[in-house]
Amino acid sequence: MADEKERRHQHFLVVAYGAQSHVNPARVLAHRLARLGGADDGSILATLSVAVAAYCNMFPSLDATTDGVISYVPYSDGVDDVSLPRDIADRARRRRASSESLSGIVASFADRGQPVTCIMCTMVSPPVLDVAREHNIPLAIYWIQPATLLAIAYHYFHGYNELITSHANDPEYEVCLPGLTRPLQIRNFPSFFIDVSGTERAKAFIEVFQELFEYMDLWRPKVLVNTFEELEPNVLAEMKQHLDVFTVGPMVRSPMETQIHLFTHDNIDKESYMEWLRAHPDESVVYVSFGSLVKFSKHQIDEIVGGLRQCGRPYLLVLRRDGIEDDQSHSLVENTQSQGMVVDWCDQLEVLSHSAVGCFVSHCGWNSTIESVVSGVPIIGVPLMFDQPTNIYLAEKEWEVGIKVERNSDGVLTGKELARCIELVMGEGAEAKVIRERANVLKEIVQATSDTGGSAERSLRDFVKTIQES
Repeated sequence: MADEKERRHQHFLVVAYGAQSHVNPARVLAHRLARLGGADDGSILATLSVAVAAYCNMFPSLDATTDGVISYVPYSDGVDDVSLPRDIADRARRRRASSESLSGIVASFADRGQPVTCIMCTMVSPPVLDVAREHNIPLAIYWIQPATLLAIAYHYFHGYNELITSHANDPEYEVCLPGLTRPLQIRNFPSFFIDVSGTERAKAFIEVFQELFEYMDLWRPKVLVNTFEELEPNVLAEMKQHLDVFTVGPMVRSPMETQIHLFTHDNIDKESYMEWLRAHPDESVVYVSFGSLVKFSKHQIDEIVGGLRQCGRPYLLVLRRDGIEDDQSHSLVENTQSQGMVVDWCDQLEVLSHSAVGCFVSHCGWNSTIESVVSGVPIIGVPLMFDQPTNIYLAEKEWEVGIKVERNSDGVLTGKELARCIELVMGEGAEAKVIRERANVLKEIVQATSDTGGSAERSLRDFVKTIQES
């Protein structure tokens, strides 16, 4: 019996980069893994590990080690703040410190009789590669972006890098990549693959991605992708020829599950904006949020607020104080007219799930994009960096559930353009009706995928089985 218990025991250590866009899907994955083992038998354990700085934001009291489903443990990068590495030497020091800290966590679990049987990382984490090799633990890559981004990254490092970088300054140039249904314009590539500025940050992105794909070529780890077959069938079929891919998405928590916020958010604020939403008719509210990283100038905030007022529809605007370059600009919207409500942060999934929301003006990070798809809410894309240009391309051209705004020659989203896009999506024109119909169709597909016993759960069980047998 003891041998049987040991054979069934699985412990997944999920290591997430300390940003909201990584923590959210990592926590959902850890929860789903733990629940595969059943409520009481303990056959599958899951632990989420984030850097100390993120852990302190998640749990200010520092006394939360479990939520009853998964456990949490911080690791140290030797700095333990939110700063980015200054240079190559600083990056190397932080990698060593992170590797040592994570290695200590793995050893500690082994000493407690809960050995880690698989270590996972969100996208790219060189320290996790180090620890997997040191302890001879199976590694899985958790690709928290769409499969299309996985294909772009894979082919960039397998023969297409020179073609892409040589046309980085030609936004209209089209590149044909295997698995994509149509040529992709340079403007729609992830920003880190067309950044030829030569800065330390640009070089660091390419170096860590290159190391990851070299590792995958050599060791062929399992790759879990936060998408589902019906969303990206062609590109998934292509990538499965090169990598051991498991589609486990959409990795979106249930609206009934609690959310961990890295930004100030309390129940008093939540009740206030939810009560405001409840006072509005179905599909009447414009929800606006640009994620956790972007900062806007006073002029850009003026244009956004002006466009929202111009369109004449009620709006809920998320505007973080630390996301504004000039704090005085916050006074422009803090005491806005009755048409709109402005909040510092919100429970986005609960807002999107509310029947009053008719469209989502978003930066189009993958979490926001997939939450919009899950909720059946059309999206108006204002991409800025990273994977965002590709995500809105998918939403607009491949799935037809949204549109992309056009900035002016100074790179500013004007109020007039924003109002035009809102009316195009929320109005009664033919295009608006198609977008809303497509959004509802995808929502129904997602529900079937996400149901108990659906394709997402089956794929995750298949992944766990491969780890058990390895």
